[in-house]
Amino acid sequence: MIGVGTFTVANINFTMLFLRGYMTRSELRDLVIQRTHGLTGVQTAIIVEVFFQSITDALSRGDRIEVRGFGNFTLKSRKPRKARNPKTGEIVDVPAKKVLHFKIGKELKDMNNKR
Repeated sequence: MIGVGTFTVANINFTMLFLRGYMTRSELRDLVIQRTHGLTGVQTAIIVEVFFQSITDALSRGDRIEVRGFGNFTLKSRKPRKARNPKTGEIVDVPAKKVLHFKIGKELKDMNNKR
């Protein structure tokens, strides 16, 4: 699967080519290192790690993350429910939990629908 994505960090536009349909954190870090001038690889790696850690910390506090043009990350609550084990057919209780929800931003949605 091949896809193209564009995002902006610190007023720098990045265009990425996804050959596998996904990108690892280290690949993202390497791409940012290639595209930023005047920053060392270590400094750029720290920026990428701080970005992801900031998102993780905010979600763990229950905050909503909004990246304009990209999308929103929120935690939604699921109620406890009864489910069936497909292997045994036994009814099991599934506890309440929080799940991550992503809503795509308008700009990214429009870019994806142009293809």
